[in-house]
Amino acid sequence: MRSTHAAPDAPTAPDRIEALYQIGARFHLVAKQLRIRRQDRPTLDVNDEYDVQDLFHALLRLAFDDVRPEEWTPSYAGASSRVDFLLPEIEAVVEIKKSREGLNARHLGEQLIVDIAKYKKHPNCRTLFCFVYDPDGRINNPRGIENDLNATQDELTVRVLIAP
Repeated sequence: MRSTHAAPDAPTAPDRIEALYQIGARFHLVAKQLRIRRQDRPTLDVNDEYDVQDLFHALLRLAFDDVRPEEWTPSYAGASSRVDFLLPEIEAVVEIKKSREGLNARHLGEQLIVDIAKYKKHPNCRTLFCFVYDPDGRINNPRGIENDLNATQDELTVRVLIAP
């Protein structure tokens, strides 16, 4: 006998953006869990931005089939750069940062403003998701930075998540 249940609808772009938030919101729990290994096996320590990118990349694979790391952006102010991850299924770019000594709230905000201007020119970017991993709580007032930068303008939706 055949089932009368229809296949679930494919997730919508807003659902997929929510998936990015979930990955970011639970990132620290995953990073901490990776430190707990059986029989003294080696693990992935998340010490710098490259480590954050590697782990986030693996977690993106849970929700997205097409994850393209380090795609080139169009030239902006005379220079091209690379996006951390392009998700063409939802026309989104993921930018990863990690807090560190010398990267205070002001510098972080300035970097993100430059990133936003740069990605407005990217032909495959309708959403920019910026994940800032701040395990040590170095960023004062993370919700203020998020609120200041989360916006939709010039057909680009920006979502910033700063999480421990």
